[in-house]
Amino acid sequence: MVNVTKAKQRRDAPLKTPNALGKDAQRDISAELNALLADIFAIYLKTKNFHWHMSGPYFRDYHLLLDEQSDEIYATIDPVAERVRKLGGTTLRSIGHAARLQRLSDNDADFVTPADMLAELREDNTRLAAFMRETHALCDRYNDVATASLLENWIDEAERRVWFLFESGRTT
Repeated sequence: MVNVTKAKQRRDAPLKTPNALGKDAQRDISAELNALLADIFAIYLKTKNFHWHMSGPYFRDYHLLLDEQSDEIYATIDPVAERVRKLGGTTLRSIGHAARLQRLSDNDADFVTPADMLAELREDNTRLAAFMRETHALCDRYNDVATASLLENWIDEAERRVWFLFESGRTT
């Protein structure tokens, strides 16, 4: 009985990571990072979806481009979630939680042309970079230089994806 009680106490114990930024910063930045994390999951899955369903004369080039981009996007998931925990917040717990927070649209269409795939991903990455800039501004208000520094690199990566998608989709 004692082990059951101790296990319940551990399960009910709050996740309180010490942080010097303060409760408001922890709450606000964690919330923004969780929304970003939901968007990152959404754009990751969409990029993989388009990678898996690519067709046409530029199949190999586009297929490889989207595979490279999805790997880059995936690499940001854990650092974003871990930053939330370092701030003292909690992060996404399920696909449903992510779906409630995501701002980027899914694409469940049976067929999407390669040109439309590239254009949609370009716009999504543009929006993701804008969301990251908004989060960066919030970090600046709270003097959270560590999160801001991470965001700067992720913004640059998103802008690189936008550039590659734009140039790959050009017809003239």
